[in-house]
Amino acid sequence: MRHATVTRNTLETQITISINLDGTGKSQFQTGLPFLDHMLDQVARHGLIDLDIVANGDLHIDGHHTAEDIGITLGQAFAQAIGDKKGVRRYGHAYVPLDEALSRVVVDLSGRPGLEFSVDFTRAMIGTFDVDLFHEFFQGFVNHAGVTLHIDNLKGNNAHHQAETVFKAFGRALRMATEPDPRMAGTMPSTKGSL
Repeated sequence: MRHATVTRNTLETQITISINLDGTGKSQFQTGLPFLDHMLDQVARHGLIDLDIVANGDLHIDGHHTAEDIGITLGQAFAQAIGDKKGVRRYGHAYVPLDEALSRVVVDLSGRPGLEFSVDFTRAMIGTFDVDLFHEFFQGFVNHAGVTLHIDNLKGNNAHHQAETVFKAFGRALRMATEPDPRMAGTMPSTKGSL
């Protein structure tokens, strides 16, 4: 079982995340950011990743530190859970539609953090959630997971649909990239010999 639990405590946030990459999509969230919880549930469900996230942050200021630090902590937990990456597919991609919206996410478990985020949300807020915080979440994740991540919203008029297709595709792409590749038989998916 590829799983990890990471706790991150700062003056701004206190976060504990448990992840199981070989799960069934079970999830439990207490972050104080309900729309982010809804998006993280998409990652768990469509990625077949078990996620348990408890976050206490300075939400009296805004959601920035909490969203970013959840991304950081999730990245750290992911990096621990995936281990040396021997025998995995390494690359993953997904196109996901939701009504008029369509997003593409491509991931490389390269060991090199990189984010290309091209999502032109049609409004600045979804309920009480500032859509700028999605970029902060993903930047925190890639920096600490050591992955290259390309996120493109190709179509969409409804910001909720745009966000949901991004997170569903993110879960699907992670699922593909982390799957064991029977043809790799425990070898490293890199000509360098390490990732």
